[in-house]
Amino acid sequence: MTASSTTSRSPADGVRPQAPDPQAPDPRGAESRTAVIACGALAQHVSEITARRGWPVDVHPLPPLLHNHPERIAPEVETLARELSKRYATIAVGYADCGSYGTLDEVCRRLGIRRLAGSHCYDLFAGAERIRRLHKAEPGTYLLTDFLVRSFRRTILAELGLDRHPELREDYFRHYRRAVWLAQRPTPELRREAQAAADALGLPLRTVEVGDENLERELAQLIHP
Repeated sequence: MTASSTTSRSPADGVRPQAPDPQAPDPRGAESRTAVIACGALAQHVSEITARRGWPVDVHPLPPLLHNHPERIAPEVETLARELSKRYATIAVGYADCGSYGTLDEVCRRLGIRRLAGSHCYDLFAGAERIRRLHKAEPGTYLLTDFLVRSFRRTILAELGLDRHPELREDYFRHYRRAVWLAQRPTPELRREAQAAADALGLPLRTVEVGDENLERELAQLIHP
């Protein structure tokens, strides 16, 4: 996962997001640019979209594994936002609610900044209505994104201890009936990795190609309201 960032953080979970290539922030012109504090699982997509659209945006990622500790998301966003406010006139938050149960919205209200719409990153890629339909059709649906497929061994197997104790799979996933991959860029390599992830969970795989158009629309509304 890449993102251009001037911050050097040592997150509590000890995992640093990888950095996206283009867009290294120019401190001399930061006042005229927008700082987007992005979830590490979205940072590469945000960086690519803003670069393609030519938006004056610098992406500052937070660790993707904060999703395993959602109570930390709002405090981490607030800390970084206060740091960035010393250099940027405009700050936006590249997170949905992401399990923060409204605490991220409280931070946004307190600091006068805005976040992406939606309850979680699945909404941002597929749209809330499509996610509702997928769960209505099969409540036991386990969702994957390109990021989760690429990082499956680290973010799922290792974090849940399944690489060391595979017998726990039944405890974690017994109520799931299928895996649905919300594919942004379904390359042959990612297709193989998605199938391997579903196999590791003992679930059949369905692929739903969603692209990143919905995320692009939400970003446009966030950056150019």
